[in-house]
Amino acid sequence: MAFTTPQVMAYDRAATIFSPEGDLYQVKYAFEAVKKGWTSLGVKSVHGVVLAAEKRKLSSMLDVADVEKIYKVDDHVGVAFAGMGSDGRVLIDYVRVVAIRHRLIYGEQATVEYLSKAVADIKQAYTQHGGVRPFGVALIFGGVNPGGQVKLYRTDPGGQYFSYKAVAIGIGDNFVNAFFEKNYREDLTIDKMIELSIEALLRSRLAGGEEKREILIPTFHELVEVGYVDAKERMYRKLTTSELIEYVKRVERGL
Repeated sequence: MAFTTPQVMAYDRAATIFSPEGDLYQVKYAFEAVKKGWTSLGVKSVHGVVLAAEKRKLSSMLDVADVEKIYKVDDHVGVAFAGMGSDGRVLIDYVRVVAIRHRLIYGEQATVEYLSKAVADIKQAYTQHGGVRPFGVALIFGGVNPGGQVKLYRTDPGGQYFSYKAVAIGIGDNFVNAFFEKNYREDLTIDKMIELSIEALLRSRLAGGEEKREILIPTFHELVEVGYVDAKERMYRKLTTSELIEYVKRVERGL
């Protein structure tokens, strides 16, 4: 037994060492970093795609108004993330350059899958080189392709990416994904998807039992961020504070 523990522990000393079970421990640790992140989600339908994310006050002095979880990648694509914010910021800056370069070279917008794959490729590269660590962040890309197809992709720390109809990442992902399985429909309008997203995040927070309903709901518009791309307009847009207040009121009436 004296030799077993050091031997097992050695497998997580580098991102490039496989364990006997076929695991890369540094990649598994990166997934754990994602699960500790604030919840983010994406929902798509024939009418467009919605991205939403929660924000949490880690300190009473933290100004969450300046905390961003959803970003514009290009006119037709948005992205949300969960996990290490610094890693997310770097990857989002990178994919914005990819989008601009594609438009300059080819004279057209990149597809949502092209941008998702570009980030997934970088993530994969960081799982097979010494001296680096995997990115501890997952990203959800949502948008409308130049051909009009509505797309939603999730990229994982290991470099995989998958297409979804609705997906959540972060600390509340299990609750929100189960909520989507019960309530999702492919014909949801943008309005209904926004309501569904806010309700999912709100119910997830309340299910945690750490926050009281009468305190959380009146201020929830400050703790949620929502962006969307309409299938007809094909332009990314983020909801204003006044719009968020109205949507939270609608959700509250249905609880």
